[in-house]
Amino acid sequence: MISEKDFAESQNVPYEERIARVEKMLEGKESPRPFELGLLLALKMGQEIREKKPLGSESGDLVASWNGKYPESVVEEAIASAKEFLMHPAKIAEKIKAGFSKKADEEQENEGSSEAENG
Repeated sequence: MISEKDFAESQNVPYEERIARVEKMLEGKESPRPFELGLLLALKMGQEIREKKPLGSESGDLVASWNGKYPESVVEEAIASAKEFLMHPAKIAEKIKAGFSKKADEEQENEGSSEAENG
């Protein structure tokens, strides 16, 4: 899972390094989440756009490599996530931040209940 700190720091990282970090994060994962694959796909597509390459010229190979490796539903959801990243990045950033907040709240809640049980 990408932490809030990692997400914030990624905003200051050169684009190619962002791609490398996500690729490293996914390296060796047997069952990556569609959201994570979608992030990589969106970054690859963004790189194509920045370099004025035809969209899909390289990212298409990435998606093709996922077929057979991951269930079709995961690939489809990753593509949908990538599209969402590209078209509504602010909305995705808010979702990520909301997820971090929810996780932090749950962790605090769990710590509180552990202390109550031990107290």
